[in-house]
Formats: sequence, structure tokens, C-alpha cells
Amino acid sequence: MSTKAALICPKFIPVEHHEITSTGFKFRLVSYNILAQAYAKSEQFPHSPSPCRKWKTRSQAILTLLKNLGADFLCLQEVDEYDTFYKVNMETLGYASIYVQRSGKKLDGCGIFYKKNNAELVLDEKIEYNDLAECIEDETTLHVDKYNDTLASGSKEIEPKEDLQQKNADGLCGDPNDPRVRLKRDCVGIMAAFKLKDASSHVIILANTHLYWDPDWADVKLAQAKYLLSRLAQFKTLVAEKFQCTPSVMVAGDFNSTPGDKVYEYMISGSSSMGSPNCVEDVPMGLCSVYAFTRGEPAFTNCTPGFTGTLDYIFFSPLGDVKPVSYLQLPELESPDVIGGLPNYHHPSDHLPIGVEFEVI
Repeated sequence: MSTKAALICPKFIPVEHHEITSTGFKFRLVSYNILAQAYAKSEQFPHSPSPCRKWKTRSQAILTLLKNLGADFLCLQEVDEYDTFYKVNMETLGYASIYVQRSGKKLDGCGIFYKKNNAELVLDEKIEYNDLAECIEDETTLHVDKYNDTLASGSKEIEPKEDLQQKNADGLCGDPNDPRVRLKRDCVGIMAAFKLKDASSHVIILANTHLYWDPDWADVKLAQAKYLLSRLAQFKTLVAEKFQCTPSVMVAGDFNSTPGDKVYEYMISGSSSMGSPNCVEDVPMGLCSVYAFTRGEPAFTNCTPGFTGTLDYIFFSPLGDVKPVSYLQLPELESPDVIGGLPNYHHPSDHLPIGVEFEVI
């Protein structure tokens, strides 16, 4: 069986009870953690067939899938090989792109690809979550100690290390109880404002991010979510003033957080009791998840033998000038194409793409 023949391309499903109109401009947004080739190793994915982990096979499968999705905007996470593969190949499909690589020695990053015929990029900013560590360094030792206490109470407590230079799971040296070390996870995000090329010339803001992975470091993920919304609020104000508009806001990505946990609740409420740096204020943005709004959160967006659950989201403001009219279908847990875990011949990543079609109202 060839990979090309077995590859599954999901379809967009109309939202129930949606009144079909032909007046509003529609655009499709897809978010997808494509699994960096640097991480597609047999040690991490021993359940995956060997051909499904090889770059030659995976790259073509991902490219075919992205083409068939027909999205106007693609928010991709774990993008490596950007300059050597994705940038030029996506250009042949009509996409321009912006990209931010992770800090340190990490090879992957986040990219926003957009159809040049349908949208014009007017402003963009990159987000470096390592800036949170620099923020802590500017504060007093007293606050660092206080923040350290709140971190320990807000997530799984880590025993103090005798050797403060012991390497943590990401290969960074330092004491994992020190928030200045703890917050330096080399994670990134990117924000961009686009003017839609239709009669309305509506401006949308799209943020794409990939938060830290470790389930025991919930405080770090929450600090990143707070920084994301704080930066996004500033960016929205800048765009509104510069272009004299009321932009719609969408936030997509791999949040490494399940529905109902602290990061998810913060994204939709903008408030949390867990400790965080003083330099990051709570910023309610009035967001909700597209899938929660339209059909309920899916059972999973990430599927491996070790973990199967929902980690990926597209958030938007239901009170804004866009409304979801369809969403990208996802398989059920018992679907034959996901049994045994991903990636496989049907899905080139351990994550599934999620997506929404918005209508400008």
C-alpha cells in the first residue's frame, strides 16, 4: 500500500443550525503540529512503521495533505526544514509565509502560511517565551523566592537538587526550582495581522504558538499562556490604532494542555490563581475554542500509545466580526486509521490537523 493512496484528508463539516449565506467572505484556518523531522525517531515512535518516519515519505505526505486541505491560513507547529523544504514548496501552492525558529539549539519553530491571493500581511511580531526568564531576572530576589513557592504549590513539586548544574529534560543547565531556569524553555510563537482581499478589507489577527510539553510543569505553560495573551492584547491595540480598524482575533496552536486544565481555562477566562511573574498581567480576551463552540471538543488531537488526548486548539472571539460556519472533521477513537497510534500510513504526524471556516459578518 502506498502512502499516497492511504493518506486521509479530512473534510470540513457545516455547523448545525447555521444559516447559509452568500454575502459574507469566507476563509479557512487550519492548525497542525506536523511533527518535526528531528523528532520523528524510532526511540520516540517505536510503534510507527519505519517508512512513516522517513523524511522523503513524510515530507511528501504532509505537503499533499496541506494542499488538499485548501486552507487560506495554515498555522503549523514543529516546522523544521523550513528554508530547505516548506518555504519554497508552499510557495508553489500559492502560500507566502512567516516563520520563527525556537530559541537555543532547537531546530523547529512555528510558521504561518497564507494564500497571497486572499490576504495581505500588514504587520507581524515574534514571541520569545524565554523573555519571561529575563523578566524574572529584573525582579528582586525576594520576589523570586515568593514565585518559587507559588510554582511548587501550583504544579508537581520538584525536590531541590544538590548539584544546581544538573541538566533538566531539555538539556539546559540549572536548578529546576529557580524560575529563571524554569521559564527558559526555548518555546516561541508568532502573531500577524492580515487584511483580507475582499470587499470588506476586514483585518484579522492570527497568533500561532507551541507551548511547553511537560505535564508536570503546568506553571510554565500557564506563564507562557499569560505572556501570549498579554502580547496579543498589545498587538491588537497597535493594529487597531495603526489601521483604524476593529480586528478579529484568532489564536491557534499546540497548547500541550487538555480541556479544562489551567491553561485552557486561562485562554477562555483570562484569569488564574496560580503564581506567575509580576510583569505579566491577566488579560481577558473573551475567547472560546472553535470546537467547543461548534460541536464540542474532540476526543483527541494527539494519538500515541503513551498518550491520546486533545492538545490543539483554535480560539476566537464569539462576539467579534467572524463566525464559524464549518469545522474540520476528526476521527473517532475506534477509527481504523488511528488504531496503534500515529504517525502511520494514514497520518504523517502524531497530531491531527484541526480547522475552521469563518465567515466575515
